[in-house]
Amino acid sequence: MKSRRQARIIELINEYPIETQEELLQKLRSNGFNVTQATVSRDIKELRLLKSLSSDGKYHYTSITKSITDVKNSIQSFFKTSVTSIKSAQNIIVIKTLSGMAQAVCASLDTVEYDQVVGTIAGDDTIFVVCENQQKTDSLVSDFKKYL
Repeated sequence: MKSRRQARIIELINEYPIETQEELLQKLRSNGFNVTQATVSRDIKELRLLKSLSSDGKYHYTSITKSITDVKNSIQSFFKTSVTSIKSAQNIIVIKTLSGMAQAVCASLDTVEYDQVVGTIAGDDTIFVVCENQQKTDSLVSDFKKYL
């Protein structure tokens, strides 16, 4: 049942520009899946879905199965519309975003799995990116600033 439901979620987000968990929940229910919001939330996390900017200027769920190029384009969109500053301190990058956008931006960064990144953590409007060393930090900051 879970695998069928998750497969249908992928089909739905590829078919419709789904913007919210509630919208996904309603689509699943209309497709015969009796699920709760908590189940949908877990499925989104397990499927590593992220939100990307669509051509109409709205964010909607997309699948990690997209190519890295598509994900990097999504990161560029997130950075252009959500990131307010990027600074580094030794091996840590601090990315400031508009309120409420840090986790979405961070999830898109995690999707790419940059080799130089040890880990990330996001709050409401701040992301910490820990790199292996200062040289790799400087290189990544340079790349991120190109997105702005």
